[in-house]
Amino acid sequence: MYEMIVENSGNMSVLQMCGSLGLCRSDYYRWLSEGVGVDSDLELREEIQRIALEWSSYGYRRIRAELRRRGIGVNHKRVLRLMRGDNLLCLRKRGFIRTTDSMHNHMVYPNLAKGLEPSGINQLWVADITYIRLLREFVYLAVILDAYSRRCIGWQLGQTLEAELAIGALKMALSTRQLKPELVHHSDQGVQYASDEYTELLKENRIQISMSRQGNPYDNAKAESFIKTLKVEEVYMYEYEYIGEAYSRIGYFLEEVYNQKRLHSALGYVPPAEFEHSLLKPKVA
Repeated sequence: MYEMIVENSGNMSVLQMCGSLGLCRSDYYRWLSEGVGVDSDLELREEIQRIALEWSSYGYRRIRAELRRRGIGVNHKRVLRLMRGDNLLCLRKRGFIRTTDSMHNHMVYPNLAKGLEPSGINQLWVADITYIRLLREFVYLAVILDAYSRRCIGWQLGQTLEAELAIGALKMALSTRQLKPELVHHSDQGVQYASDEYTELLKENRIQISMSRQGNPYDNAKAESFIKTLKVEEVYMYEYEYIGEAYSRIGYFLEEVYNQKRLHSALGYVPPAEFEHSLLKPKVA
């Protein structure tokens, strides 16, 4: 019976095979060590499976980075081969609903973020709004990120797309960050960001206002990328029944998972909070 697991190891994981056959996984490993010999990939595959269970949307590059953080050095091609063999390469859903209403009479500000490459935190904030599907309705999420550290510094979930949604996220960001005179706030041209209430709050805090060109989402690519990550790694994984449940789960993901634990490729595969903490350390000459 154990031979069946060996023969089908390329199609199913050891855990799945043992479960389907009603066998104990530790007995299988003992049989391997006493009989045909231990697979050289066995321990690595087990660690990859543990990471994939915790981070179901991680691709092979992030899996490899997490392995290295756990003290396991391995070639990315080997990780890709093992993940493909165990059917662990992530699948991503797609969806779209319009949340930007740029047909308004408010002032539209020039794009100050184009070509701006921040060299530290609190130099460029990027903001965006997306929808969240509940069981019986849609709700909306406004977020603000620090473009340098990719950290989510402000967010607000609500049932309407009124300006108060974006203002709630902005107030959270203002309460948690130390502002700098050169700080730029970048968003799309949506009415929420162009409203008098929102722009006045930015001006009161001496924050420069920047907006994307109409119909060009690439001007706000960092925020768009964050929204995609949020949808794939949290929203698409669950069916929220009511807004309180969505608020709790999304809040946990943003504050405890994305900011504190999720590896970010643009940061050298460390989480945003850890990256910001590293900026405080004195540089060795």
